[in-house]
Amino acid sequence: MTKKPEVSRSTERKRGSGVKMVYDLLRDEILDLVLSPGSPIDEVQLAERFNMSRTPIREALVRLAGEGLIQTLPNRSTMVSNIDYLNVSPYFDAMVLMYRATTRLAAENHRESDLAAIRGHQAAFAAAVQAQDALAMIATNAAFHSAIAEAGRNPYFLALFNRILDEGRRFLRLYYQSYEDRLPQRFVDEHEAMIDAIVARDADTAEQLARAHANQIVDQIRSLLISERRLEIAL
Repeated sequence: MTKKPEVSRSTERKRGSGVKMVYDLLRDEILDLVLSPGSPIDEVQLAERFNMSRTPIREALVRLAGEGLIQTLPNRSTMVSNIDYLNVSPYFDAMVLMYRATTRLAAENHRESDLAAIRGHQAAFAAAVQAQDALAMIATNAAFHSAIAEAGRNPYFLALFNRILDEGRRFLRLYYQSYEDRLPQRFVDEHEAMIDAIVARDADTAEQLARAHANQIVDQIRSLLISERRLEIAL
C-alpha cells in the first residue's frame, strides 16, 4: 500500500484554512451589512479576490447557504439573503425572553471568574462606544451578553442566545445607524446597572433591567421598519 505524501496533508490543511477564512470574512460582511441584502455573489470574482481556486469558495458558500445567509435563485445565480422581516416579531419575542432569562440566571448562578469576563467585555463595549466604532460595538455587545449567558450555567440557553445575537447583527447594524453610530452614554450605563444587579445576586432587578434594555432596542428597530410618515393629499 502506497503511503500518501506529506505534502498532500499540508495541502488539505491549507485548503481547509482557506474555506474557513472565506466563510468567516463573507459571513461578517453579510451580518455587518457590508454586503447588503440582495447583493449578487459571484464565485469567479470571489476566487480572484481571495486568490484561490473556486473549490474552497464553493464550500464556504455552501456553509453560508446552510445558515440562510445566501441563497441560490432559480437561474442558478447566488445572492445575499434578504432580511426576514415577516418573522421579525417572533425574533424580537425570543430575543427579549433570552435577555431576561440569561441575565436572571447569571444573577443566581455566577462565579467570581464570570464577573471578570463580563466586566472585560463591558470595558471593550464602552471603548467602542467612545470610538464610535459601530462594528466593534456590535461585536463587544454580543460578547458582553454572551458572557452573561455563560454565567447563567445553562448551556442550552447559551447556545440559543448566541444564535439569536448572531442572527440579529443585521438588525443591530440598522439600529446603530439610526443613532449615526453614536450611541448615548446611557447604553453603557444600562450595562453597568445589569452588572451591579448580577454582582448583588438580585435576580428580579437583573431581569427587569434586561427586559427594559432589550425592549428599547426592539422599539427603536420597529420605529425604523414602520414609518410614521403619511401621505397627505388635498381633496
